Amino acid sequence: MTEILVPTLGESVSTATVAKWMKKAGEAVAADEPLVELETDKVTVEVNAPAAGVLEAISADEGAEVEPGAILGTISAGEGKVSPKATEVPGTEKPPAPKASGPTAGNAANAPKVEEPRRETGPVSRPGGGHAPLPAAAKMMTENSVSAEQVGAGTAKDGRISKGDVQAFLSRPAPEVAKPAPKAARALEGGEERVKMTRLRKTIANRLKEAQNTAAMLTTFNEVDMGAVMALRSEYKDAFEKKLGTKLGFMSFFVKACVAALKDYPAVNAEIDGDDLVYKNFVHMGIAVGGPSGLVVPVLRNADGMSFAEIEKSIANFGKRARDGQLKLEELSGGSFTITNGGIYGSLMSTPILNPPQSGILGMHKIQERPMVVNGKIEIRPMMYLALSYDHRIVDGKEAVSFLVRVKESIEDPRRLLLDL
Repeated sequence: MTEILVPTLGESVSTATVAKWMKKAGEAVAADEPLVELETDKVTVEVNAPAAGVLEAISADEGAEVEPGAILGTISAGEGKVSPKATEVPGTEKPPAPKASGPTAGNAANAPKVEEPRRETGPVSRPGGGHAPLPAAAKMMTENSVSAEQVGAGTAKDGRISKGDVQAFLSRPAPEVAKPAPKAARALEGGEERVKMTRLRKTIANRLKEAQNTAAMLTTFNEVDMGAVMALRSEYKDAFEKKLGTKLGFMSFFVKACVAALKDYPAVNAEIDGDDLVYKNFVHMGIAVGGPSGLVVPVLRNADGMSFAEIEKSIANFGKRARDGQLKLEELSGGSFTITNGGIYGSLMSTPILNPPQSGILGMHKIQERPMVVNGKIEIRPMMYLALSYDHRIVDGKEAVSFLVRVKESIEDPRRLLLDL
């Protein structure tokens, strides 16, 4: 029998939700065949079959929350005939429990002992007695300022309080906190439809709100004449694609321009860690990409050492895999600065929100022809508004404005990027 385990979920991701099983208990599976989708805070992950055989049992139903290393199900040797166990309890078997073929007298007698402590959520009428809590329970009680009398009689041997008893006590709703009940969902009107938020959408909402609540966020604006970059791209795009196998877009110019500016103003590439500032001697550039489930930000690692072609290939690859839901977790973490391009959707101006714990994010926008004064004459120029949102706790206004001017200068004269000026 082979166990199907939850894989390592990546940096800062400790749990996942079982989104969808692609096979039912009793069905035949091939080695490396996708079996189940897990939805994390950042991306959807497919778990493949570790071996060929029959999906004998599903231990984690759709909607269940699981941790790395947890058992999702088991595969046994066979050719797809549904086993009696899988038929009796489809998708709910947990490793020890399903082995029982029926409710024996011994099992029935033992069941209440396991369940009763968890049901005991009413007021405690018995003191904890003279039995000392187990070490793990004592530590948790100290950390949460809980006494043995509050927890009550323990369920461990000799009535000692276990860690589970403390956890059960802490999980009880405090009467004074029980406000006017959880807000009931309002009744829907005609033409409305209620859809549960995905884990990714909830995470995006929480992180954006966290950025607004934590950082001293401010946005500064400038505008850039895209004429020089557009002319350079128009002249060399065919030769670039023919030789390097990828299209020449605008993003590589902005990545290069931001890398140069971050070298001059390292505070925009730093982050706050407690009472310390952490400066980075590298640039891991996050590139905001729209996917079917929402916005994701894959990271160009060591973007400061990448060529124009490497940047363009990586961004094109990120975009394709974001649309197909195939980005890996490790590709979505560790960024030190982010670029987002609302211009591809037609946005003329916006104030991007920081991606914590980063201290800066550059917003690109739509290129639009506008009358501009050039050398005392009015000319029609292709202009783009740029927005830099930054954490004022780390970055001073002078640094932020200077950073944005540095980006503007590099885009308006792209030869500076080639000469590292």
